Amino acid sequence: MAKYIKQEMTDLHGKGTTQAYYRMQIYRNMGFDEFVERCTRHGGMQRSAVVGVLTHVCHELALQMADGYSVTIDGLGTFKPRLGVRPDKEQDAFETGESQRNVVSIGVSGVSYRADKELIAETDGYCSLERGEASRLRRSKYAPEERIRLAKDYLREHALMRTADYAALTGLSLTTATRELRRLSHDPSTGIVAQGRRSAKVYLLSE
Repeated sequence: MAKYIKQEMTDLHGKGTTQAYYRMQIYRNMGFDEFVERCTRHGGMQRSAVVGVLTHVCHELALQMADGYSVTIDGLGTFKPRLGVRPDKEQDAFETGESQRNVVSIGVSGVSYRADKELIAETDGYCSLERGEASRLRRSKYAPEERIRLAKDYLREHALMRTADYAALTGLSLTTATRELRRLSHDPSTGIVAQGRRSAKVYLLSE
C-alpha cells in the first residue's frame, strides 16, 4: 500500500502562511529486470517477448524523435525531444549575426514526457493510500546577513565551499542553499563568487 506525504511549501504569495501539497512516498526504484518479471507474472508473456517489445519501442522512440517527431503512445503518453547547448559550449546571445552555435554545438539534452490521462486514471484506480509522515520546510536559525558572514568565515578557513557545506553551515535545505548561493554569487557586494558548473560548482571569496 502506498503512502502520501503532506509537504510544507514556501509561501509564494506573501500572505505569511505556508501552503501544503501532497506527494507519494517512493520506497525505491524498480529496475528493468524486476519490471519485466512483473510483466511476465501479470501478463502471461514470455520474458524474451517482453524484453523484445520494450527494447524495440525504446529504439523506435529514439529514431522518430531524432527525426523531429513527438510520439504519442496511447495509454502511456507523449514523448518530445528537448535541445540544448552541449556542456562544453557556452550559451550565445540572441542577436543577429552573433550566434556562435551550430549543429556541432547543439544536441538533444532531454526528453519531455506528458502522461496519458488514461494512465493517470488507471494508476489512481489501483492506488489505495494511507497517511505517511508530514514533511516541513527546513528553516535556518540565522538571518540572511548572518548566513553571508558564516559563508565568508568558512571560506577564509577552507578556500572553497560547496553547496552541501553551505547547507550544513546554515541549516538550509540543499534546494534553498543552491538558490541562495546562486543569488549571492551574482551580487558583487557579497564578496562571494562561483566557479565551475553543475555538480562541480564551488564558491570562493572574490579577490
